[in-house]
Formats: sequence, structure tokens, C-alpha cells
Amino acid sequence: MAIILGIDPGSRITGYGLINSVGNKLEYIDAGCIRTESAPLPDRLKTIFNDLCAVIEQHVPQEAAIEEVFMGRNAASALKLGQARGSAMTACLSHDLPVAEYSARKVKQAVVGAGGADKAQVQHMVKALLSISDNIAEDAADALAVAICHANTQTSLIRMAGAKSFSRKRLRR
Repeated sequence: MAIILGIDPGSRITGYGLINSVGNKLEYIDAGCIRTESAPLPDRLKTIFNDLCAVIEQHVPQEAAIEEVFMGRNAASALKLGQARGSAMTACLSHDLPVAEYSARKVKQAVVGAGGADKAQVQHMVKALLSISDNIAEDAADALAVAICHANTQTSLIRMAGAKSFSRKRLRR
């Protein structure tokens, strides 16, 4: 059993989602968005840090997973995203949470089955996988997708570690 905090960092909206991973079963705990739209950047980073610390203290997750920064067309936006991501990671590390990082493509592949999936597809699959009937914000769904990706990755690694033998050699016939 592990409570996993997934984070979709953003300089204006940071999504977070918490799931409980028990073997192959995933249970929805909570999700939401930290909104910082109108504040100067240093204040936004402080809000992200403080609000994530409050979420961590409330739910006491054992692990955290965060989406990696992707480089789009705008370098300034990527830098701000990186700073928001750093603030979120610092909140996790200040509570001694191990932090795993996943690319957006890997998260989409783990949840939807296609690395090029759009936000609506991710949102739909997250709701289906976690049996959520209510609407959830896109950023919260993305954060839950990061947590699901981490849970699936951890389950696969545990299975591989428990294998009696593993060989990369092909069988010759």
C-alpha cells in the first residue's frame, strides 16, 4: 500500500492528485488545483510550495511523482514552468518524499496507451481508471495521470525484481 502524490506543475495552475496503490488496484483519494494566476512569480512559487506542503501534511503520501518540463516554442514559459516544478519538488523533498519524474509522453502512454493523447482523452481515462463520476479539472486529471503512471511503473519494477530468471538472449531454434 502506498499513497502517491502526482503533480502537474504550472506557473499559473499546478494540479495535484493523490491515489492509493494496493497491488494492481488504484483508489482515488483527492485532487485539485493550486491557482496563482495574478501574483508576481516569486509569490506564485511561494504559494505552490506552501499549498503543496499543506496537501502533503493532510494526506501523508509515501511517494511523489512529477511531470518533467518540456521545451515548447517559448523559452521564457519553459523557465517559469521549471521554477514552478522546482518549488513543487522542494515541497516534497522538505517532507522527505522521494520524487520520481516522468515525461508527458510516458504519462499519456501509461494512462491512455498513446503518447500523443490529448487532455480530454487523459481526463476520460483517469476518470475511468479511478471510478470518478464527478468532473475534475484538466490539471488535476493530469496530476492523477502522473500518479497512475508512477504506480504502474513501481508495480512493473516489483514484478521484474521478483522474477526467478530474466534473460535478454533470444532463444535459438
